[in-house]
Parts: sequence; structure tokens; C-alpha cells
Amino acid sequence: MDAERFNAYRIMWVIVLYDLPTETKANMKDANRFRKALIDDGFTLFQFSMYVRHCPSRENAEVHIKRVKFMLPKAGKVAIMCITDKQFGDIEIFFARNKEEPPPTFQQLELF
Repeated sequence: MDAERFNAYRIMWVIVLYDLPTETKANMKDANRFRKALIDDGFTLFQFSMYVRHCPSRENAEVHIKRVKFMLPKAGKVAIMCITDKQFGDIEIFFARNKEEPPPTFQQLELF
């Protein structure tokens, strides 16, 4: 097995941050459709209007970034950011001044 494959600098996290209008029924429908599409693509809620997805490589991250770009709603702001597993592991998370552990890194199962 190639040691480079599981390098913390090769494994990526795709982060999608968004601020979508919800004043009208159509806006609400678009915002909900976008959120559900993110979840269907394997993204997990990290914080309000911020979803993350673990990807085993930059190439895999690019596939999911293209999918997010394809499902962008008509209105609102969406930002897509890609960081390494090492950078993600250095995030300090606080909840009411109490430090929390970051979400666990997923283990890649290889069958062959």
C-alpha cells in the first residue's frame, strides 16, 4: 500500500459556506433544495450554513466541488474552500468557551 495515499497533506476536506435568501417561498425552496443536495452528496453539517465533506484526494475533492457548482441556487452567496486534512485537524472548536474535539477523520477502506 502506498504510504503517500494516506498522507495528511493529500487527504482533503471540502467546505461549503453559504448565505441564501429565504424571504419568499421560492427562495426557501431553493435554499432547502441546495441544502438537501449537499447532504445527498455526502456533506455533513459542521455549523449553521457550513457543510464539510472528507475526500481521500484532491482529485476526488474536485469532483465534489464540480457537483456543488452545478447545484448552485439562483440567488445568494456560496463559498467553496478546500483544505488539507492536516489543516482541518488544527481547527480549534469552542462551544460556550469549552473546547471541543474536531470531528473524527474517516478511515478509507481499501478492498484490493
